[in-house]
Amino acid sequence: MTEDPPVRVSIIVPCRNEAAHIGAFLDSLLAQDMEGIPWEAIVADGMSDDGTGDILQAYSVRHPHLRVVANPGRIVSTGLNAAIRLARGDVILRMDAHTRYAPTYCRCCLKTLEWTGADNVGGPARTRAQGLSARTIAAAFHSRFSTGGARFHDVNYEGWVDTVPDGCWRKSTLERIGLFDESLVRNQDDELNLRLLRAGGKIWQSRDVVSWYSPRASWTNLFRQYLQYGFWKVGAMRKHGLPRSWRHLAPAAFLLANVLLIGAMAVTAAAPDSRRFTTAASLWLAFMAVYFGACLFASVLAARRHGWATLAFLPATFAVYHVSYGLGFLAGLFWFMSGLDGAPYRKSAFTSITR
Repeated sequence: MTEDPPVRVSIIVPCRNEAAHIGAFLDSLLAQDMEGIPWEAIVADGMSDDGTGDILQAYSVRHPHLRVVANPGRIVSTGLNAAIRLARGDVILRMDAHTRYAPTYCRCCLKTLEWTGADNVGGPARTRAQGLSARTIAAAFHSRFSTGGARFHDVNYEGWVDTVPDGCWRKSTLERIGLFDESLVRNQDDELNLRLLRAGGKIWQSRDVVSWYSPRASWTNLFRQYLQYGFWKVGAMRKHGLPRSWRHLAPAAFLLANVLLIGAMAVTAAAPDSRRFTTAASLWLAFMAVYFGACLFASVLAARRHGWATLAFLPATFAVYHVSYGLGFLAGLFWFMSGLDGAPYRKSAFTSITR
């Protein structure tokens, strides 16, 4: 009797309450060109209560490569770590349930990992959106004005970067630098990549690694998502000191400038000397005029690339990106500086799963 060859690649997937999307994702995973590559897929289900678990079990019965494990921690970082600890492959390749992958995705990751000598590889965050609202959010997602120039938003960039979506590592690399930080509900991938870079590692983005992310389809869901991103960015900063990039501070600085100028207007409105109020009001109006002018300029550029139908909604979409991230960041500063992070997690705008 011949033994099965050792597993070379372990695909890890965290998920929770993804009944509407998990089937299409699993079909994308199982369509990967893995001929000649021994592999396994481990899905860590965060105690789903919407039928996701039943779908996963049905797929695992039909496909022996697929294994489902429980993630009692319910968040991404605990799910990823649970899967990594069970992984038998020499290479760990992460996937996301809200992303669809080209059939060559895994093979290209392995090829890129080998020829670059990088410690982590991935592709840009391409988007596939349905409906005008989602297409508008996707158009803003790819603009430097909303993201501050993160390379993974540029689908044409190839080279060394500071982070990539998902990721593909040698398992020995993760064992050397440590697994995902389970104290972070969001930004656990950014934190791990920062740790990797500070340990002397390198990250490569390849255009050949193709996947399509499904962006949020409404301003409300986008606001909740980036509120959490801003909040948990502070958690990562507290661990490592300075932010990985100064672009992460810009939305909070924008909000603080508004608060200061509006506060100055309120204080000087009751003063006998009206010139101080006029000065404060003029400064605030000029500040907002510059911001909205920048929003309009960025909107025209984004609409030219992604469709003119998005133009009317893009300025407000950019504002949602900036305000939500900035509010989350300021809330994170208060939370972590006040020592409240030692309290047990509660279901809140900053900890609950958003979609």
